[in-house]
Amino acid sequence: MKKIALVVHEDAVLSSISCVLDLFAGTNHILAAAGKQSAFEVELVGEKSDNIRLEGHTQLVALKTFEEVIDADLIVVTAFLGDVENLLAKNRAAIMWIKEMSGKGVEVASLCVGSYFLAEAGLLSGKTCTSHWMAIDDMRKRYPDAQVLSDMVLTDHEGVYTSGGAFSSLNLILYLIEKFCGRAVCIPVSKMFSIDMDRVSQAHFAVFKGQRRHEDEVILKAQTYIEQNYHMQISIDQVADQTHMSKRNFIRRFKSATQNTPLEYIQRVKIESAKKALESSSQDIAHVMYDSGYNDMKTFRGVFKRITGLTPQDYRKKYSRSGAIAA
Repeated sequence: MKKIALVVHEDAVLSSISCVLDLFAGTNHILAAAGKQSAFEVELVGEKSDNIRLEGHTQLVALKTFEEVIDADLIVVTAFLGDVENLLAKNRAAIMWIKEMSGKGVEVASLCVGSYFLAEAGLLSGKTCTSHWMAIDDMRKRYPDAQVLSDMVLTDHEGVYTSGGAFSSLNLILYLIEKFCGRAVCIPVSKMFSIDMDRVSQAHFAVFKGQRRHEDEVILKAQTYIEQNYHMQISIDQVADQTHMSKRNFIRRFKSATQNTPLEYIQRVKIESAKKALESSSQDIAHVMYDSGYNDMKTFRGVFKRITGLTPQDYRKKYSRSGAIAA
């Protein structure tokens, strides 16, 4: 069973609390109907356990304070309403607790603008992330070390998850349910709550969707070439040839359009393919490696671990669908 700590405070958006509770409870209900054990235990966690008064005269009581939670599998940071500067100042205790727990290996997810909490805790430095579309420009200015990608539904980077704005953040919860419980469980959950799974299940490239939201037709052509040929031993020179540019100009222009170098983009597409294969198939690691366009196991493992934070074997153990839904 996964222990989920749902962070609450007086500026939290009620729907980002109630919907998370509903989705995880719905998952447990579906598992129970199939004769399986519950997958999630969710606790509301706050700086204090007194009544927390939200906007709209709603009151919550945190089940535990930050000091009382010494372990968890996943922290979910809710969306909020209000001035960012004021809110971050008021919630330093939450931010420091999130940072401390992440340092212990606890995975962390943010809903909508909850990404500010993760950024303030230093968890988005060097990582791809997203947020509400209205917050993208501000986050890029505040946190230049983070790769803040616009119009993304979700990101998954080394145990740190972020989601797009408002109710699109529910797709992140579905994504986590699929990772922890398998697609066979996630599908009925999505149907129960009428949430379109396709917004996060985009085959190999779901997390790269936002990097195509630019107007450089030449770079779009290069991206298409990469996504159609990632299983081959393609080089930067080969991709640059598709654009009829010099290698130097191509790299500069590609980075400007996508926020990734061509090499980073190729690696992420290849590793995303490998992740999906490890989650959904029983192929041995060597076959996954070859199908993802690598022919050297040491290189494949090194790139995979750098991007995901896990070895291919550990990733399969943690997120394999067949393993996750076993009785």
